[in-house]
Amino acid sequence: MPICDMHLMCDIIDDRVHVVDLVMDIKVAQNGRMVLPRSVREALGMENGGIVVLSVEGDEVKLSSIRQSIQRAQQLYRQYVTNDLPVEEFIQARRADAAREDQG
Repeated sequence: MPICDMHLMCDIIDDRVHVVDLVMDIKVAQNGRMVLPRSVREALGMENGGIVVLSVEGDEVKLSSIRQSIQRAQQLYRQYVTNDLPVEEFIQARRADAAREDQG
């Protein structure tokens, strides 16, 4: 990772610089356990604990809270949705499609 200045780390992705807010070493025990420091839990909005989503992307591991993962999925859905049906109507339409397929 290139160093942007003495206090900031950054990634260069798609010719844009993305500043990384927090970089630290965390010890992983032989059994795979690790402790997330308070600053990391606060950054994830998990001061009182919770569940994290761990993803491996290439040679990197990323952690996010369930809330952040759901928000990211909702943003992706909105970006690619091809209709403006409310969720209930969408589900009804898919069930009707499936019933037609089963009959035909």
